[in-house]
Amino acid sequence: MKYGIAAFPSKKLQDLANSYRKRYDPHYELITPHITLKGPFEADDSEVKAMAEELGNIAKRQKPFRIHATRVSTFTPVTNALYFKIEPSKELMDLHEDLHSDFLGGMPDHPFVPHITIAQKLSDSEHADVYGQLKMAGIDHEETIDRIHLLYQLEDGSWTVYDTFRLSGDEA
Repeated sequence: MKYGIAAFPSKKLQDLANSYRKRYDPHYELITPHITLKGPFEADDSEVKAMAEELGNIAKRQKPFRIHATRVSTFTPVTNALYFKIEPSKELMDLHEDLHSDFLGGMPDHPFVPHITIAQKLSDSEHADVYGQLKMAGIDHEETIDRIHLLYQLEDGSWTVYDTFRLSGDEA
């Protein structure tokens, strides 16, 4: 089965992201707006139980973290995706590193760019047009994230929560 680890922002930020996603993101129906902390990976039932236990330990070590969405940006020329850029904080980067230990599969293939996707799979002309509009609209939103979620993918491609872990930093 396919799993991933994400943080969900507040309803206010989700509603703002969804105001764009419902028009520009074909994955709108499949997952709530989120910050991907560990991209999709395969695991069986016994592996995921051990991972969930390790995520509980990580949540005890890591503190809640502030996010600051500062602008609309793009992954072009790699892909025509648009996103709210989340400024990397020490706490967020420490959490990301902790989630990529050897036990949890090691470091990712790509550098970590904290973000919330608001549009993807756009044509070149649509990307240029929408990016121009959203860049001018801008964003400036701050909040605290105090939990992370282990997700799994259903047969229809949608993602749902397997377990939630409250970040406490009690055992830092």
